[in-house]
Amino acid sequence: MKLCVALDLPTKQENLDLIHQIKEYDIWLKVGLRAYIRDGVEFLQEIKEINPNFKIFLDLKLYDIPNTMADAAESIMGLGVDMFNIHASAGKRAMQEVMQRLSKYEKRPIVLAVTALTSFNQEEFSAVYESSIAKKADQFAIDANESGLDGVVCSAYESESIKKITNKHFLTLTPGIRPFGEDSGDQQRVADVEFAKSALVDFIVVGRPIYQAQNPAEVVAKILENI
Repeated sequence: MKLCVALDLPTKQENLDLIHQIKEYDIWLKVGLRAYIRDGVEFLQEIKEINPNFKIFLDLKLYDIPNTMADAAESIMGLGVDMFNIHASAGKRAMQEVMQRLSKYEKRPIVLAVTALTSFNQEEFSAVYESSIAKKADQFAIDANESGLDGVVCSAYESESIKKITNKHFLTLTPGIRPFGEDSGDQQRVADVEFAKSALVDFIVVGRPIYQAQNPAEVVAKILENI
């Protein structure tokens, strides 16, 4: 299991200050929608300048018509990131088109499909998808696996089931991790490190428990120790 730190702070400088504090660790960093729109490609380059060994997860959750998603995925190839995601809700044709477009490259980033956002509770999810979270997440995972993706974004509660219905090498990345039982904030389906380990999660994303801490490096070290 690998740690991915969410760079969700209000300003670029705050994110850079955080990165400098944790630069000694062999970890992943998640650049989300706000940071990428605000700070652009230059921010990705600055991350690598601080520590070339950092791995970058570009969390933009692409969702559009198949050709537009494939165009965007191909553009991401030039950014030097190590992982990005698309929405499984876009359908199998879109996922297949993305992977087909990337197949011509000798080396490509890891591609994950978003199943159910961890901010959803059961009632909210059913209102949109007319299905339970567990059932739909499983179906999205099957679709993503059959479309050639590397894995899915899901909560820790869906991870073990997804591994069983796909295969043990199919990756699961879980946002909303509260490593040691911290407050869940605006996330609904959160879990701690121990539960994520038991659910066979491959990547845990941790944000607020790290960047709101007095000493973020200490929290990162403690998480890595528990992993």
